Formats: sequence, structure tokens, C-alpha cells
Amino acid sequence: MRAIIFNGESAEFIADYPVSQRQANESLIEVQIAALCSTDREILRGYRPDFKGVLGHEFVGIVRESDTSHLIGQRVVGEINLSCGTCLYCLSGRANHCSERLTLGINHKDGACADFLTLPTELLHVVPDGLPSEIAVFCEPLAAALRITEQVDFPAGVPVAIVGDGRLALMICQALAASTSAVLTVIGRHPEKLELFAPWATTLTKPQGSYEVVIDASGSPESLALSIALTRSEGTLVMKSTYAGTASIDMSEVVVRELRIQGSRCGPFEPALRLLDEGRVALPPIELYAPEDSDAAFASRAFKAAFDFRR
Repeated sequence: MRAIIFNGESAEFIADYPVSQRQANESLIEVQIAALCSTDREILRGYRPDFKGVLGHEFVGIVRESDTSHLIGQRVVGEINLSCGTCLYCLSGRANHCSERLTLGINHKDGACADFLTLPTELLHVVPDGLPSEIAVFCEPLAAALRITEQVDFPAGVPVAIVGDGRLALMICQALAASTSAVLTVIGRHPEKLELFAPWATTLTKPQGSYEVVIDASGSPESLALSIALTRSEGTLVMKSTYAGTASIDMSEVVVRELRIQGSRCGPFEPALRLLDEGRVALPPIELYAPEDSDAAFASRAFKAAFDFRR
């Protein structure tokens, strides 16, 4: 099958990569669209030095084989964390943090940038009939944005700042606008990008003020100091970015000002699918590439680049 792999140094297109063998609890999915995100690009920069294999974890596909017969032929999206079911984390309701977990396209599990992938059937979610695959492919990152609403309380009118003006920030902004009554401010560097946020938030290119909740979605470790400075004492800083390398922060300030730092990762798929199906989240169209054009896809400056395996 066709696949885009990380070979330890770069992304590489392979025309005859072997198809993964489906296990008893898994379904075989024929990929329609597989989208790239910042995490995939960070893998190329060394974010996951122990990973080699098929890249990608944002996808829409059609179930071709499954022990759950009613799923065969259905369009699906899928959660990305494969858990053992028996460790402390799994038994205490924290399966996404399973001590033995595999992560699709990130950690010891071939990902979605290929003609076929396998996933545990319990991780699949059926895409509503009227929702185009080109929009449904945003489910995974939108679910990650919604995870914040499971972790942090947002009283009506609470001032919230989102640091960053990229793809993730736009999804976080719309997720919060759709599910909370927070007062949103987006702080970014690019006026042309900030225009996209105008229906839901105040936008700033020069940081000012303080906020009860600050969400760092900048994708840059250099923005951490700014995010801390914007967070009110006893407020909450939500860390949403993943990147290669390390970041340096003044932990004394965190202690003295009694800041809460909340990491935030994967989130709920069903609410994300509902928001997309109801048209309550508006995102720029994805830019589709043939799998053979992997270099162009990774170099794309579009809001979202994706591989179209229907070609």
C-alpha cells in the first residue's frame, strides 16, 4: 500500500508498505483523507526520537473488515490512544495515560497516512451521513480543543486569553465560544490570521491585561513566559502545544503567584462530531495532496494540508 513514513530523519513516500494485520479486537480501515498537524511536523524535528513508521493521526476512513459487522462500510474517525486495559491508569478511568499505551502515528503504532490502518474497534466513531469527509477530518484536533472544557471551569463572563493565532488556537477559540460563556481574547502576531477570530473573540497583537485562564496554543516555547505573565495570580495556565526540545520557565513565579498549570491533550470525539455536523465550527478548507506529493504537503502553508487517498 501507499504510505508516508518517518524514517528517523525525514518523511518518505513508500509505494509498497505492508498492510497492518488486523487483530481480533480491531477493525481494518481504508483511509479516505489523512490530515497533517503540527505534531507531525514536530516529529520530523525530533519530538519523538524513538518513533519510526507511518505518520498521521487525523483521518476519515471506511471500515472494510471488523468483527462488529454493522460498522463494515461505515465512514469513521478514530481516537488515537491504544490502551492495555489492565494498568493503574486504565483501571482508574485514565486510559489515555495508559502506561503501556501506543499512539497512532506517534508512538509505536503505524498511523493514518496510508491506504489502510488498523485500530481497536472501540476507538471508532461513525461520521454522520451529511458531514463531508473534508470537514469530519477536523474531529481529532477539535476534540483536543474541547478537552479544555473537561479540565477547567469557565464561569460565565470569565476572561480567557488564547496565546497563538494558528490552527489549534482557532479551534480552541471556537470550541470555547460554542460551549462556554467565557469572554475570549486571542493574542497573536499576524493581523491577517487574527481576522479569522473576529466573530468569537477580541484580538490583540500587543499583549495587555490579565486573565483568569490563559491557554498557550502558540506552538512555541518562547511564548511560555508571556503566557505566565498574562495569567492572574491563582489563575490557570493551560498548556496545549507540543514541540521538540525543552522550555524554560521561572518556577518561582509559579509558586509565589500560586498559578495552576494544566496540561491538555486528547479529548471527546462525539461532542466534536456534533459541533462539526451542526456547522457550529467554521474552519478554512483543507488543501488536498496526492500521497506521492508528501514534500509539498509538509511544506504547505495552508490552514490544513491533507493527503487524499481516494485518488
